[in-house]
Amino acid sequence: MTDTRTKPGSGIIEKSESEWRKDLTPMQYAVLREKATERPFTGEYDHSFEPGTYVCAGCGQTLFESDDKFDSGCGWPAFSAPADGDAVAEERDMSHGMVRTEVLCAKCNGHLGHVFEDGPGPTGLRYCINSAALKHSPK
Repeated sequence: MTDTRTKPGSGIIEKSESEWRKDLTPMQYAVLREKATERPFTGEYDHSFEPGTYVCAGCGQTLFESDDKFDSGCGWPAFSAPADGDAVAEERDMSHGMVRTEVLCAKCNGHLGHVFEDGPGPTGLRYCINSAALKHSPK
C-alpha cells in the first residue's frame, strides 16, 4: 500500500517521487509531476462530452463538471470554470518564452494545464487541461 501523507491542517497530499511513479501511468506522471503536455488532439477527453465529473488522476479531487466543458478546438479538454473555486490553484508560468497561468490541483499540486482569457461567457475563461491529468466519473 502506498504511504500517502496529508500535510497537517492543509489537506495537501504529499508523496515521494517513487510513490507517484508507482501510482501513476508514465504519461500521468509526466504531466502531473513533471509539467509535461500531451500532444494536441490525442487525449482521451478532448472530444468526450459524457455527463459527469472530472477528477484529478493523481488524488481524486473533483476538479471540473461536464456542464462546464466545451469544444474550444484547441486540442485539449476545455472548461469554462472549475467545479469549486478551491479545487485548483494558479501560478504564473514563464516557461517556453511565454507568460501563462498554470493550473494545478490544489490538493496534490499536480500540473493540470493552463487557463486563458479567451473562453465563453459568463467567465470568459478557458481552462485548457491535459486528459492525462483527469479521470472521468460518469453521472
